[in-house]
Amino acid sequence: MLALTRKINESIMIGNDVEITILDIKGDQVKLGINAPKSVPVYRKEIYVQILESNKEAVEGNASVDALNKLLK
Repeated sequence: MLALTRKINESIMIGNDVEITILDIKGDQVKLGINAPKSVPVYRKEIYVQILESNKEAVEGNASVDALNKLLK
């Protein structure tokens, strides 16, 4: 893992297309701005994990209609 120190309004680049900017710091929270092409999906990790789990269930045939409706809400 690469650990970087940044101040408000400073950025890091990921590749040539993704820029992450520190927008605000309040206590133990950091607000990030992410500038990426529309073709690059950006998710909070907990949402990404839910998507992976849902996809796995769907492939295994264990996804119920109720579970899918819950995800779509």
